[in-house]
Amino acid sequence: MRIAIYAFTGITMFHLSVPQMVFNEVARQGLAAWETVLFSDDVAPITTAEGYQITGVSGPDAAYGSEVIVVPSWYDDGRPAGQPLRQLLVDSHHRGASIAGLCLGTFPIADAGLLAGRRAVTHWQGFDQLTARHPDLEIDDSVLYIDYGDVITSAGTASALDACLHMVRTRLGADAANQVARSLVIAPHRDGGQAQYIQRPLPEHADDDPISRVLDWAVDHLDESLPVERLAEVAHMSVRTFIRTFRASTGATPASWVRMRRLDEARRALETTSLSIDQIAVNCGFGSVVTLRQNFAAAFKTTPSEYRRQFEARPTSTGQTPAGPTPAGADLS
Repeated sequence: MRIAIYAFTGITMFHLSVPQMVFNEVARQGLAAWETVLFSDDVAPITTAEGYQITGVSGPDAAYGSEVIVVPSWYDDGRPAGQPLRQLLVDSHHRGASIAGLCLGTFPIADAGLLAGRRAVTHWQGFDQLTARHPDLEIDDSVLYIDYGDVITSAGTASALDACLHMVRTRLGADAANQVARSLVIAPHRDGGQAQYIQRPLPEHADDDPISRVLDWAVDHLDESLPVERLAEVAHMSVRTFIRTFRASTGATPASWVRMRRLDEARRALETTSLSIDQIAVNCGFGSVVTLRQNFAAAFKTTPSEYRRQFEARPTSTGQTPAGPTPAGADLS
């Protein structure tokens, strides 16, 4: 898979490096033959925000034919995207490429009309400006990334890592994403539903944080009933205090967090084991295959059986990868 990354004078080295680090690690780990290319409005050198000059950047023609186009950031002043970039994004999208706007990179994606009537996220400092420019766009301040399959946007700065790992996960599976995360020594999965900023200090020691202990405990007991009362008991808190503290720590309710962990484990089992779907439903705490299917379809717009079929063909030495997620509206029987 070829991934084209847009570079411009004034971009920070961090924003420019994140998609290259994550996607190139896929190839370095031998998971799939992914390659990245930097392109800009022309072939002139660009100067980063830190003052480094980067030469050898390709012109816009290098982006055409890529399966993924990434705009990893944008100008601090939020200026409107130029017509050539907007046209490139629209043409690539119409051709079937996935478009990713990371951090302030949401701005040119919206300028190209690819987010009209959709939810999106960007760095919290850009909320007001983006909303004023695109009033038909719904900005969600409670998530790290939003993926529509054809377009993905992410919150500020380090959330780009989460979005890029999510793209690896949806295309190559949880094990591949975990392998990349381990190699880069980053968290393998921060949920897209996690708030992008938390207005409370993190605990000085993770071991002293009751919520951290509950999260670890719950992951080891997904096959059991996990009502909020039981989780609060493990945390040695009242239910009301636990719910409030849990949401402040994770940006999610206990029920939604547990549901997503069950779905994560179900995906891993579908990708890597031959267990029956009925057994996976039990092991992941859904109780019945009907409940698993309902939750799976609501979250991923496909069925467990169809999802498993996507991962029966593993990446080969030629770099072929499984097909992407089933589009919305597919048969969910």
